[in-house]
Amino acid sequence: MTALTTPGIPEQKQFADEVRGGLSRRGQKELPSKYLYDNLGSALFDAITLLPEYGLTRADERILQRHARDIAKYIPQRTMVSELGSGSGRKTRPILNALRIRAPLSYYPIEISSAALASCEMELRDIESVSIVGVESEYLAGLADVAERRAAGMHLFVLFLGSTIGNFDAGADARFLREVRRILRAGDSLLLGTDLIKPREQLIDAYHDSRGVTAAFNLNLLGRINRELHADFDLRRFEHLARFNETTQSVEMHLRSRREQSVTIRDCDLTVAFASGETIWTESSHKYTPHGVSELANASGFTMQAQWIDEKWPFANSLLLAV
Repeated sequence: MTALTTPGIPEQKQFADEVRGGLSRRGQKELPSKYLYDNLGSALFDAITLLPEYGLTRADERILQRHARDIAKYIPQRTMVSELGSGSGRKTRPILNALRIRAPLSYYPIEISSAALASCEMELRDIESVSIVGVESEYLAGLADVAERRAAGMHLFVLFLGSTIGNFDAGADARFLREVRRILRAGDSLLLGTDLIKPREQLIDAYHDSRGVTAAFNLNLLGRINRELHADFDLRRFEHLARFNETTQSVEMHLRSRREQSVTIRDCDLTVAFASGETIWTESSHKYTPHGVSELANASGFTMQAQWIDEKWPFANSLLLAV
């Protein structure tokens, strides 16, 4: 359930407002997944990508390593590159190497985590002829900032790797891509990563690993609320839960209350009651079909130029052209 920042509202106030709104909801309580990624959350997610159960990141990296030169053939020479949610930047290296051979390149990673930006800049700073300019921002605001920096005649190539697009609610993925398209010009490009449908058991294992790293990642959201909004969540009274929603074809992550309890969040002026077994919905990861990605592109102002799919772990990187 990725949410976007509302312009003009300070980040900390919006955090408090969204926590208050999500935990005050009747029925299913929820929290936006973007708040999973503070500095600690980003580090835990990097650890998740190395787990044997979580093949998504390795599949993404295999495609980029094997097909970076093929991807580069579609991109004009006068290009600046921006990445939404760069993380450590490790998997971006093959793309930058394939593009910088033709001409010096400017790369703008966009992250809400300063630690992730620092890690990205350290990971990629040794690549010759690539200038790295980190942008600490929400995706759309950061992309708009980058787009304003382009010179006349410059192509903008946006990377949205991993499977972050799948974290949006149903229909919100297309709305987000339409906002990206609004910032771009006709002829700009977007490389979009999407996880594909696979057996249910394989998906659940990927989001509920045997080592408990994903559980720690999910529970850290409550820890963040404690730290930043002065709440008194007892993390031992909640447990991580992953389940597959057949209707939406998505894996859902929840935090389930182990007992009846109440929690006070001082900065939200809120006390929340939890029944035993009640959950907070923290993230969804939608799984696509290759054709579904093409339909998503068409609904968002793009057209599919090319698509590369990993065979070991069904995952797609699709090159979309802004039309």
